[in-house]
Amino acid sequence: MKILELNKIKKFYFGHEEISRGLGISLQSSKVSANRYIKQGLLIRIKRNIYVLKEKWNRLEGTEQFILANIIQVPSYISLITALDYYGITTQMQRDFIESVVVKRTKEIEIENAVFSYTKISPNLYFGFRKEKDFFIATPEKAFLDALYLMSLGRYSLDIDSIDFSKFNRAEIRVMMNKYPSKTIKLFKENGYFRKT
Repeated sequence: MKILELNKIKKFYFGHEEISRGLGISLQSSKVSANRYIKQGLLIRIKRNIYVLKEKWNRLEGTEQFILANIIQVPSYISLITALDYYGITTQMQRDFIESVVVKRTKEIEIENAVFSYTKISPNLYFGFRKEKDFFIATPEKAFLDALYLMSLGRYSLDIDSIDFSKFNRAEIRVMMNKYPSKTIKLFKENGYFRKT
């Protein structure tokens, strides 16, 4: 079966060009083949012209899901509880629920057993992330402040008791906090989060 040739593609996600080369068929035929393999349950479409083998999807690591999250919505970065869990700062876990921050609209995309959640924030607050391995992720401090910002707007829930505040760089949080609206700053001060450590 020609699908076995796709296993030779080194990237865990690929497009029509890689299918064309891997199967030795034309680009147009690769599009038809991709649709056929999706119907047969051998391929999963992530977005237009981005596919993952079903067999590989079932074995995806968390960081590979982060890469796909970045690809599904551009630009975006991993944040909120997903990032805090990645850094070992929260005991609050969300299996197969990957949270990202965007400047476009808020939306959720479900692919197979995973939900990719994208939450819109103000363009002025789209900072404080870095490239780690092959994906963009908020710094620990920014992930917390993104959550706090959304909480101040009544758009997010974070279990504060699950947070290990000793793992944050307090100075960095205070510098970044100045860029947030007064509502967020007020929530931060009223709760005195860092008095817990």
